[in-house]
Order: sequence, then structure tokens, then C-alpha cells
Amino acid sequence: MTRKTTTTVAAIVAAASLSAAAFPANAADTISQDQSVRNVVLVHGAFADGSGWKGVYDNLTKRGYRVTIVQNPLTSLEDDVAATKRALERQDGPVILVGHSWGGTVITEAGVDAKVAGLVYVSALSPDAGETTAQQYQGFSPASEFVIETTKDGFGYVSPEKFKAGFAHDVSDADVAFMRDAQVPINMSAFGTKLENAAWRTKPSWAVIATEDKAFDQAMLIHMAERIKAKITKVSASHALFMTQPKVVADTIDQAAKAVSAKKQ
Repeated sequence: MTRKTTTTVAAIVAAASLSAAAFPANAADTISQDQSVRNVVLVHGAFADGSGWKGVYDNLTKRGYRVTIVQNPLTSLEDDVAATKRALERQDGPVILVGHSWGGTVITEAGVDAKVAGLVYVSALSPDAGETTAQQYQGFSPASEFVIETTKDGFGYVSPEKFKAGFAHDVSDADVAFMRDAQVPINMSAFGTKLENAAWRTKPSWAVIATEDKAFDQAMLIHMAERIKAKITKVSASHALFMTQPKVVADTIDQAAKAVSAKKQ
């Protein structure tokens, strides 16, 4: 039992780190000693946990960044924001705050923290103050391949039959099966919670958009990124780009940290 489990987890870690291993950080990529922004906080989305950031973590730590990964309880917006704030409190200097999918809503609310120097949205939601997450979908085509099943107590899972097509079509069948069966459900009422703050109104923003993302209409992703005046990077990937494109995501975070640091000088 233990040996089988260890092998499965090792396969997931290997898949998450594949792109980072193919494009390791070299001496030219490492951050300079005088760069002021050296901390990164990563916030995962719904139906997943922080382990999906392993490839991004490895890439950034090789460059010299201090990286903290938030484990969202996904029980409410308030609870997820509180988890992110706890991580921010532990930082010893300015931070680039990063969110994937639902994590974008979380960093939008939590990112007003004084330590946050910049925001990176990874195929992520970015409501305004006074808006709900659910409102962001209005006027855009429904994600027909991303099907959520809701339990009697109001928590949502991605349909097992639709998980690969809707969430991670560029991940191997074996790894998708693990992701599907290890889902962390989200309290669906969180999507109806109005935000009190919109950090992107006062903090510079960057966005990485997966062009094969089936969880959102592409027009919706572009609209959100343009509305917050984010510097946009597009990459051919599924909604699981935080796992499958760690170098692209890490490069964007690095660009954000360097740009903010340059302005502080």
C-alpha cells in the first residue's frame, strides 16, 4: 500500500516539474542581491491544493526567491483570504502575490496588504470591489466541458467524467486520474460573496492566460486581464497551466518582481 502510494505521488511530482527540469534556472536567471522583491506567495484555485505549484516552486527557488504556498480551505472567501493573509504576515519583505483560477479572487481581496508589491493572475478571476465571482461569467459563453457537480451541503466537484477535458487535457491519463480523485471541493456559496477590496486597482498586475483553457471562455479571460490593465502572456495550455507550464508562470512572476523592484530604486 505504502509503496504504491509513494510511486503515484512521485509520478505527479515528476509531471509537475517536467517543464522546470527541461528549462532549469541558470546563473543568468538568478536574482541579484539588490533586488528588493524576493518573496512570492502562491494561491491555488478550486478543486486542487497547493501541491500543484511544485514546478513553479522549484523554478523560483532555484532563482533565489523565497516561495510560500497557501493551502486554501475552500470553505468560504473569508476563510481563503484569511489563509492568504497568514502567509503574507510571515513574509520578511515585499511580495508578489499569485493566484490561479479562484485564487485570483482571493488575491484580489487579500492583495491590498501593504506587503504586496504586485499581483500575478494565472488563468484567474479578478472581480472588482462590490462584485461577486459569479458575476464575472455574465455575458460570456458557458464552459460546456467544465462541469461542476454540487453535493447536498453545497460543495462543488468537477464531474469525474469531464475532469480531463475540462481541467487538464494536457496532463497524462494517470496523473489526471490522481488529480480527479484528489479534488478539494469548494463551497459554492463563495462564488456569490461580494468583494470588499480590489487590489488590482492600486497594485500592478500581470496575467498568464492558457489559450486552451476549458474552464473559462477565452473572451472572459482576456476581458478580465484587460480590465485590470495586466501585462498579458499567453501560453498553449489547459486550465492546469500552473502545473504544466511552470517555466512560463515562473518567468512572469520573475518579470513582475524585477519590474516592481526597479520602480522602487
